[in-house]
Amino acid sequence: MRVWQQPVSVAELTRTSLDTAVSHLGIEFLEVGDDFITARVPVDARTRQPFGLLHGGVSVVLAETLGSVAANHACPAGYRAVGLDINANHLRSATSGWVTGTTRAVHIGRTTQVWQIDMVNDAGEMTCVSRITMAILAPR
Repeated sequence: MRVWQQPVSVAELTRTSLDTAVSHLGIEFLEVGDDFITARVPVDARTRQPFGLLHGGVSVVLAETLGSVAANHACPAGYRAVGLDINANHLRSATSGWVTGTTRAVHIGRTTQVWQIDMVNDAGEMTCVSRITMAILAPR
């Protein structure tokens, strides 16, 4: 079932992310499906912490990016979604390559949405799982 109420595409998500934290960290949108969005972040000098591992905060940036854009595109016209809460469980480290995240809705309600973001390394191993709760704001 298609969850999007606003037009959404990889090209549009990429365009609106220019000159933001998303583009600065090298996050790339890969796919928009009927009920999911996928993006990836490189594990490189921009995104590693001092011990050579992908910084946990970067995983959260990827999760917040995916959950936020998904929630906003699942809102009716004129509404917008803003973050209320996010959590992340870091399960495995990554030292090179890419970490790819996929977000899917857990709940799409009138006033809140909950999205889960699963992140995997190049071998397909789960590196992080995150959930974000979004408040849905009516037009002013």
